[in-house]
Amino acid sequence: MQIRVVSDQPWSVRADVLAVPITSDEPAEPDASTLVELDRRLDGAIGDYRRFGEIDASPYRTALLRGRDLGAAWVLAAGAGASEAFDAVVAYRFAASLERRLAGRRVTSLAVWLPAALRARPGLSAADLAMLVARGVVEGAYDPALLYRTDYTEAPPQLEELVLIAPGADVGALQAAVARGMTIGEGARIARDLANRASNDVSPAALADAATDLARAHGLAIDVIGPERATELGMGMFMAVGRGSDNPPRLIVLRNGADGARDARGRLLALVGKGVTFDSGGISIKPADRMEEMKMDKTGACTVIAAIVTAKRLAPDLPLLALAPAVENMPGPHSTRPGDIVRALNGKRVEIQNTDAEGRLILGDALTYAERLGGTHLVDVATLTGAVERAFGKQITGAFGVPQSWYEEVAAAGTRQGERYWQIPLVEDYVPDMESWYADLQNSGPADGSLVKSGLFLRQFVTRPWVHMDIGGSAYLRKATAWAPRGATGVTHATLVELALEGAQRG
Repeated sequence: MQIRVVSDQPWSVRADVLAVPITSDEPAEPDASTLVELDRRLDGAIGDYRRFGEIDASPYRTALLRGRDLGAAWVLAAGAGASEAFDAVVAYRFAASLERRLAGRRVTSLAVWLPAALRARPGLSAADLAMLVARGVVEGAYDPALLYRTDYTEAPPQLEELVLIAPGADVGALQAAVARGMTIGEGARIARDLANRASNDVSPAALADAATDLARAHGLAIDVIGPERATELGMGMFMAVGRGSDNPPRLIVLRNGADGARDARGRLLALVGKGVTFDSGGISIKPADRMEEMKMDKTGACTVIAAIVTAKRLAPDLPLLALAPAVENMPGPHSTRPGDIVRALNGKRVEIQNTDAEGRLILGDALTYAERLGGTHLVDVATLTGAVERAFGKQITGAFGVPQSWYEEVAAAGTRQGERYWQIPLVEDYVPDMESWYADLQNSGPADGSLVKSGLFLRQFVTRPWVHMDIGGSAYLRKATAWAPRGATGVTHATLVELALEGAQRG
């Protein structure tokens, strides 16, 4: 898809569809005059539709109008809420909802008018807006039904051209921003494709193969650690999880830059993602209800694999690590049993009380290994707990971090990309609940405070600045929204890329 920015008036741009944001407040000049002229060219249709109630400013509510005396054949009037509430979250979702609204339509070109008022929001620059709109349109075109179906006709259109209309703007600056947004959106689609694929399609070995293909295509170094080598290294927690499956585990390690290289901020960022390609719970087996969703337990791994690919495309020389411990957690004759004791890569002895608390085991060894590879700042992404969804639902990602300055840096990257985080405290008073009679700690304990305890467990395996993102709620949707289909959301991908690019060399 080609994306271009123009400073023309919206009625003069040729496209199949022109998207027009509708806000609840009275627009100031020059936006007011632009809307008046658009309405005049439409014979008053926008005003008529508003009075009739067919159009209003409710976010993501849309209506299609015939274009008439315009360069576009159709006009898509789209609610954008109040101008003062138009932030990065709304901007991204607004753009994605435009694509979703056009599902099943024969559209090859879309133009989006960016009013001056929306290009001057506090905390949301014109370049940020252009980037988020481009990213949103690219991600809005994604539909997981296309993974396995050839007869599906209700997917959003695959555009050949997107035009952003910004009268009076610095077109060159916005053009660079939309290119970045498009690339980040394309990376999120990689993450969503991998996460949405069925477990009989993506085993640990298959995920490693997919990562290898991506590494070769984009010039990344890759190391795939199999069970024999992982055992020799001493990854007792990682190996304990995959023992019950006929699909042996793989630790996928992707690197950009030479060994020992640091970014412009003197750091080597390491991204670690949980890759349980199917989670039955093992011996501590899950209830049957919604067990089919457990193919999504690999989403963290898919996200960090996509993130390093995206960062490589945007900053080819940026030193970066991504680790994806991939396992299948199944009951079987060789499965780890509740009460088994294993030795972690960092030497700690862990009593496995619950084989369904497996994500923290594979992440613990992967985090230790990331530090051994030179990682100075770590972020892990995992569908770790059901508790985070019960606490925050599908729209917010729970997160932990130490030190506070590192957490705030990660969260700020998320804010710029329109992704929401809520910090969960690491309360030391819960540490005694993790004590074991036979080992240094156990992987599960009393249910109260379980969300906090999951973070406290992971903290035992890091010695450097670290943030843990629990996407147990936000990783996938059970039903479609105006801006996204059901299935994997790609959440945290944009945050990780934004965070990594802060260390890119500046010209």
